[in-house]
Parts: sequence; C-alpha cells; structure tokens
Amino acid sequence: MYLTDSDLQALWLTVRLAGIVTLILLLLGTPMAWWLARSKAWWKGPVRAVVALPLVLPPSVLGFYLLLAMGPNGLVGQMTQGLGLGTLPFTFWGLVVASVFYSLPFMVQPLQTAFESLGERPLEVAATLRASPLDAFFTVVVPLAWPGFLTASILTFAHTVGEFGVVLMIGGNIPGVTRVASVQIYDHVEAMEYLDAHRLSAVMLGFSFLVLLALYTRKPKPGQGV
Repeated sequence: MYLTDSDLQALWLTVRLAGIVTLILLLLGTPMAWWLARSKAWWKGPVRAVVALPLVLPPSVLGFYLLLAMGPNGLVGQMTQGLGLGTLPFTFWGLVVASVFYSLPFMVQPLQTAFESLGERPLEVAATLRASPLDAFFTVVVPLAWPGFLTASILTFAHTVGEFGVVLMIGGNIPGVTRVASVQIYDHVEAMEYLDAHRLSAVMLGFSFLVLLALYTRKPKPGQGV
C-alpha cells in the first residue's frame, strides 16, 4: 500500500507522540494509581473524578482550556515564557502536554484495578521479610501487576494515536511539527483526496484492530490483575 511522504511523516510523528506520552504517563500514572488503590482519604473520590474527566469531556472543551492555560496570557504560558521556553501551543511539546491530560485515565484506571486486585497479603508477606515499602513495590507489586501495566500502556499508546480534537486545537496543522495521522486524514478528505485518505485510514484501522486483538486474546492468570 503506497503512502505519500507526508503520510509517512505524519505516522512517524504520531508514533513518536504516543511513545513519549506513554512513557510520561507510566511515570506519573503509576504513583497516582497506587495512591488511588490504597488511599482512604475523603478526597479520593474527587481525584478519581478529575482523572476520569477526559472520558466524558468533549475533546474540544479540554483543548480549549489547555489552549488558554498554555497561551501567552495563561498561567502555564507565563511560566514557560519566564523560563525562556516560549509558549507550548502549536508545538510538538504542546501536543505532548495535551495528550498526557487526555490519555490520563487510560493509564491510571487499568493500573488502579490491577493494584486493587492484589489485596494486602503480598505486601504483608514482604513486610515480614523486612522489605521496605519501595523495595516491596518493585519486587512484589510490579511483577504481580505486570498485566495491568501492559494493558495500561497499550491502551494509552493506542488512544494517543487516535486523538484528533485535542491535538488539532492545541497543535493546529503544521507539517512535520503537529500534523499527526488523524489530522492528515482530515486534510486528505478536505482536499477530496479520498484514495490517500483511504490508504492512511486503512493503516490506522489495521493498527487499531491489532491492538484490540492483543488485548482480548491475552489471558492473565488469576490474581494478576487486568
């Protein structure tokens, strides 16, 4: 299947964006999911609601508020300008920040479920062996919850690949900088280049199917989480 150079460029940019976002959310989402799985604080509910908000919030709404926050008059924008970094909208790293917010529940929720399914027994056993909480987490929790990490990473990567509204609002449509695959398809359709749109859409369709196939054919062992 023939893809144009701009299609390949958009695909590479999409894969790069999804990979970076997945790594960032692994670092940020893991402690957040661990806290949500074990905390009994009264404000756990509001935090869970905020984490899940991108699931129900229209992407254009999230993108609009992020655009305001990261713009020249926004709090984040003033901070980045003060650091000499300029503003984030219409840059690749602006896409990264927006995608981290938009894909947050796809990392945190599977990890939280995996952590909750472990129960207290493995940590109690580790404590009797004088393992520190940090040591117990990396030597006991992470191996047992590994299927949850795999599921969360795959879902986060795939969801970031499929983004459209948020990335268009924050990044615009700059070739080689912010034009990801979903925006490239939109451009093809707008220009009535339906054959090119079909080719790129078929690639995305095949990728999405393979991701779901990998998730639904994996059979975690009992007690290993999601």
